[in-house]
Amino acid sequence: MGDVATTEFAHPVELELALVFDQHGIAWEYEPHTFVLEQNPDGTVKEAFTPDFHLPELGLYVECTVMRQAHTKRKRRKVERARERLDLPVEIFYRRDFERLAGRWRLSGLARAAGGGPEV
Repeated sequence: MGDVATTEFAHPVELELALVFDQHGIAWEYEPHTFVLEQNPDGTVKEAFTPDFHLPELGLYVECTVMRQAHTKRKRRKVERARERLDLPVEIFYRRDFERLAGRWRLSGLARAAGGGPEV
């Protein structure tokens, strides 16, 4: 299981989600795998995808974004390509998902993280 004390998260919403996983006993790994989606003819990587979380006991990857919906096209495309080309079980959590989760479970830290800070 990941350790929030020693993990350097790219965005506060990732830290808050890791805390939710911990509170519910869900094992997680932060950015443990990078998947090659496309290579150049010489074999170098043209496009890759590193999901934010792997939930090994659930066999699932989670990608987080708090970008405005209109700006998520690139992330959505990478997730779709990973699903199609690699049969990767990955879900994307958007700002609205974090806001709903925070509101339903009264998670003030998650609500703050989803609404503030740089976009990821």
